[in-house]
Amino acid sequence: MAFKSGFVNIIGKPNAGKSTLMNALIGERLSITTPKAQTTRHRIVGILNIPEEAQIVFSDTPGIIKNPAYKLQESMNAFIEGSFEDADVFLYVSEIKDLPRLEDVPEKVLQSETPFVLALNKIEQSNQQELEQKVEAWKTLVPRAIIVPVSAEQKFNLEQLIKQILYFLPESRPYFDLDALTDRNERFFVTEIIREKILLNYQKEIPYATEVVVEDFKEESQINKIRATIYVMRESQKGIIIGHMGSTIKKVSTEARIDMERFLGKKVYLELQVKVSKDWRDNEKQLKRFGYLH
Repeated sequence: MAFKSGFVNIIGKPNAGKSTLMNALIGERLSITTPKAQTTRHRIVGILNIPEEAQIVFSDTPGIIKNPAYKLQESMNAFIEGSFEDADVFLYVSEIKDLPRLEDVPEKVLQSETPFVLALNKIEQSNQQELEQKVEAWKTLVPRAIIVPVSAEQKFNLEQLIKQILYFLPESRPYFDLDALTDRNERFFVTEIIREKILLNYQKEIPYATEVVVEDFKEESQINKIRATIYVMRESQKGIIIGHMGSTIKKVSTEARIDMERFLGKKVYLELQVKVSKDWRDNEKQLKRFGYLH
């Protein structure tokens, strides 16, 4: 049987479970996941290698933001736009409790002839009757869609989803090394781990007003020494990030270090500092520095 290889671009509304699904499909925690919407800010590649059969290059994108409020959100939408161009398969993720609506699916996807697989996610929160109704509703809205009910959280029916994707992939040589897991470097995942802990430990606007930059990454034989900066938009936010007597940032640092050691397979010394970058979400110069604009 000929080898297959191609790009499967994951799209959907914020909080549909796109990142959890990609992590489950490739068997590695690459995309950070939290209960908060807009957790994913970048386009992240995860690679599933099936020996002697296929290489599936999944691309996790931010959730579609209908009315972006600042330049950061515009750049997040641009990552989604970019994913429309190179897809061999569109994998649209919708959670079972969401009302099926055509307006939630990007127009370019609906008009495209690229194969469309719809993962109906979080079915553990539903029953058989609701599931059948949602499948029927989506089938009416998008007749060409291949609908696969899944639970990313419980890793249910993922084999069937992969089978459907493989059916549509073109015959091709692999695009990446057959032992590759992603196209991102370790520094990127370090920043994402810190950002995840910020999303989990702070409320309201604070997580969305922060950005993380790795200033120094020294690899030694027994330990990685990492120095990172958490940027916020206002001085008052800096105090909230640090917390009383530095208690909150110490908690973030400890949780992040534990995850980094698991991910990097080595001891980590992590040093965090907090700086103010006024209104960075609308500052093109800073957005370029943070990797959102080119």
